[in-house]
Amino acid sequence: MIYSLANIVGTFEFEGSFLKAEPISSGHINDTYLAEFATDSTINHMIVQRINHDVFGDPEGMMRNIQAVTEHLRQKIKSAGGDPLRETLTLIPTNDGSYMYKSDQGDYWRAYIYINNARTYDVIEEPRHAFFAGEAFGRFLHLLSDYPANKLIETIPNFHHTRKRFETFLAAVDKNEANRASSSRDEINFVLERESTVSILLDEHSKGELPDRITHNDTKFNNVMIDNVTGKGVCVIDLDTVMPGLSLYDYGDAIRSITNTAPEDERDLSRVNFDVEIFEYYTQGYLKSAAGILTPKEKEYLAFSAILMTLECGMRFLTDHLQGDTYFKINREDQNLDRCRTQFKLVGDMEEQFDTMRNIVEKYC
Repeated sequence: MIYSLANIVGTFEFEGSFLKAEPISSGHINDTYLAEFATDSTINHMIVQRINHDVFGDPEGMMRNIQAVTEHLRQKIKSAGGDPLRETLTLIPTNDGSYMYKSDQGDYWRAYIYINNARTYDVIEEPRHAFFAGEAFGRFLHLLSDYPANKLIETIPNFHHTRKRFETFLAAVDKNEANRASSSRDEINFVLERESTVSILLDEHSKGELPDRITHNDTKFNNVMIDNVTGKGVCVIDLDTVMPGLSLYDYGDAIRSITNTAPEDERDLSRVNFDVEIFEYYTQGYLKSAAGILTPKEKEYLAFSAILMTLECGMRFLTDHLQGDTYFKINREDQNLDRCRTQFKLVGDMEEQFDTMRNIVEKYC
């Protein structure tokens, strides 16, 4: 669909005259643009996004979550002497005082202040980035540790419910809507062989051993803004799935993202490896920020959570492939299958180095 971005950005209170908006290609779900505005003395920027309301069925509730969380973070950052305009996302209000615009076409839009002199990376480029990303996500968890989990809605119900994800996967295999099961048999069997692991964290949570937290639930490395000069993690972004969850979901998904030595959809699996050095850097940074609030049981399952979350992600890519690519954006045939294969290659590597991973965790706890 073609959008009138000039009209859309005009609904938000932002200083300057609109010049242009360029698409930002990263991200599988929403449509994101960098908008440019001119004032008498400078050029300003903001991020404007079309929310995919097919994925996020309650965009109003999601935006209430984001507004509440960013306001809490802003107050905590200010109290600590930090810069809230740089260290957390800042929503730009619409002309009517809300934080979301609904177009006549039924699309939902929002806008953020653009964070200058920082960027995201799809693949880590130097080890110190891993430490600072871990520190950023650990700090995110820590700053929200005193926010009541029951005040937020579930943006996507059962988002990291690995047993339900497994059941959805089984249904996709059984229905075989896109007629792709036969060409994905090795990947299907890979998941089936690990069924016994998918409920471990859920069982611990049901027994009261793992507490509810306010979690990000999409802790990919490219959801941390990295300062261009210092290399430090400046701001955690993409808060669409912030909601009650387990800290282990966030840690495990971050390890899945940050330790892959190749792009997420790499076809040459010889380039896909689990980087244990990066694992150690991230874990050190994460525990520097979060160790003080984690329970002994949370610390015990950190290494395992990396394997489980990587398996879950691969299972989600495989499920979408089997269903005909209805969830994740693709720009070439079998891209979701390639994404799945990279995740399963990482799972295998992690399983082989599991003892080393646990020793690293114990070193920094």
